[in-house]
Amino acid sequence: MVARPALRRAIPSSRTLLHAESRILRSSFSTTLQLQQKPNNNNNNNNSVPEYAIPDPARPTHFGFETVTEAEKRERVAGVFTSVAESYDRMNDLMSFGWHRVWKDHFVASLNPGFSPLTSSSDPRAPQHILDIAGGTGDIAFRMLHTAHILNGNPDVRVTISDINPAMLSVGKQRSASLPASQQAALSFLEANAEDLTQTKPLGANQVGYSPTTGVPDESVDLYTVAFGIRNFSNIPAALREAYRVLKPGGVFACLEFSKADKHPLFNTIYKQWSFSAIPLIGQLVAGDRDSYQYLVESIERFPSQEDFRDMIVDAGFVVGGQGYEDLTGGVAAIHKGMKPRRK
Repeated sequence: MVARPALRRAIPSSRTLLHAESRILRSSFSTTLQLQQKPNNNNNNNNSVPEYAIPDPARPTHFGFETVTEAEKRERVAGVFTSVAESYDRMNDLMSFGWHRVWKDHFVASLNPGFSPLTSSSDPRAPQHILDIAGGTGDIAFRMLHTAHILNGNPDVRVTISDINPAMLSVGKQRSASLPASQQAALSFLEANAEDLTQTKPLGANQVGYSPTTGVPDESVDLYTVAFGIRNFSNIPAALREAYRVLKPGGVFACLEFSKADKHPLFNTIYKQWSFSAIPLIGQLVAGDRDSYQYLVESIERFPSQEDFRDMIVDAGFVVGGQGYEDLTGGVAAIHKGMKPRRK
């Protein structure tokens, strides 16, 4: 049994972390003085995109600790999330000790949907289109709509939930029935691969601006969000460039993902040991699915560090503020943001 005093010394208390995180969230992304940007040649033409950022079904990648092709990973990830769709929130509770709910609230609060001080309009409550990628069950989208419509009093914010997995979208669609009618009207669902948003499959009739042939148009999105999903993509650089393509100049890419707690070695050791030994076992006992939970733990371990992922965001053409990320709960998760530069 781990000594509690040692664990307390290994990582700051939850109260200290939340206090620190709240201070960070209150500093606007748009007013950060230190910016990082790579000269951008991303003009949505494959001739200017690095080869590694162009999806290739035969290219080797990883599925957890296994080496597979991009096509095989896509199929196997689909199998995982079809299996866990109905127990997705319970899965995140197991993997984060329930903290994912706090992190998601924190993430949405930092973006403050429905209020945009950078808008060219005299009213910061201008219309916004939010694209929530890998958002099938609606956790982030529903929070976005509540913040925009209720807290910020802006009914002109609409959210599109996009997911490659129809089973996840079905769960989100069912849950959306409990939302107020005005929020339901501002919500749409889209089956799509984040690595190529030019090919989409709308779910239902309320899909403004989308069709199976046109997909998500260039520069049509104000805010692109992805929470606990990007580590499962077959080609992350390709997805980042698609995010850049669909965002308007001045639009924001925002990602919440499990990350690295390496800055707190003792806590990190305990956390990893618990993750690899307990989570798959709990998955077996609670959901009857050890393999899916084993993959999810391995996928966290294989995901790039905060610094490496920040550099991937910059490489895709985004401007990032400060260090480019915000650690949550000692680095167990992190928020990354990047802004598509405005035209001069």
